[in-house]
Amino acid sequence: MQFTYHENAADQSLKIDGDLHKYLFKIRRQDSNQNLYFRNLEDNYIYEYEISNISRRDTLLNLVSKEEKIIQPHKDLHIGWCIIDTKEVEKNIALLNEIGVSKITFISCQYTQKKYKINFEKLDKLLKNSSSQCGRSNIIELDYCDSLDEFIKTFPDTYMFNFSSNNINDSKEDIKTIVIGCEGGFSDDEISKFKQDKIVGCNINAILKSQTAAVSVASIVLS
Repeated sequence: MQFTYHENAADQSLKIDGDLHKYLFKIRRQDSNQNLYFRNLEDNYIYEYEISNISRRDTLLNLVSKEEKIIQPHKDLHIGWCIIDTKEVEKNIALLNEIGVSKITFISCQYTQKKYKINFEKLDKLLKNSSSQCGRSNIIELDYCDSLDEFIKTFPDTYMFNFSSNNINDSKEDIKTIVIGCEGGFSDDEISKFKQDKIVGCNINAILKSQTAAVSVASIVLS
C-alpha cells in the first residue's frame, strides 16, 4: 500500500473510523508510532499524518507535512469500451489503471446486451484502491456514451481495434483514442464508419475476449 485514500486528505486533522479504521489497525496492523500517508486523488499531493489519539473505534490524525508527488501516465490513452459483462469490467479495471489508461468511456453498441449496467460507484471504489496499491496519483476518468456514432462525433480521430492488416504497433504513437468491441464484436455497419487506416489489429490470429483486448491495447499503446 503506497498510500491510503481519504476524500478529506489535506485537512489539518482527520478522523478515521468505520471500515477504514478496521482495515488500517486490525487488518493491516498499522503501528501507532508510525505516520500514515494519504491522498485525496484530486490534487497531486501526498499528505503525512501523525496519530494524535487512537481508540478501539476511531483514530484522530494531525497533518505533519505534504509533498507534491506526481505519478501519472506519461501519455494519454482514452478507451471507448463497448459495454460487456460488468463483472469482467470490475475484474480488469485495476489492471487498466495500473497500466496507465487515462479515460474509459463505456459505449452502448449494436451488440451490447442491454441487461448490463455499469456500476460507476463500484468502479470508482476499485480504482481508488488500485491507485492506493500502485501509487498512481489519480485514477481513470469514467464516462458513458449512448452510441458509437455519438462517440465518433465527439472524438473524430478515434481508432478501432479489430481484425486488420494494419498493426497497432505501427500507429501507437498516433493513437490517443481507440474503441474496443463487446463480446459480439463490431457490426458491419459500425466497421464501415472507420477508414481502413484507422482500423488496427495485432499479430494474434485468435479471437480475443473484449477484456483481453482492452488490457492488450493499453499495454501496447502505453509501452
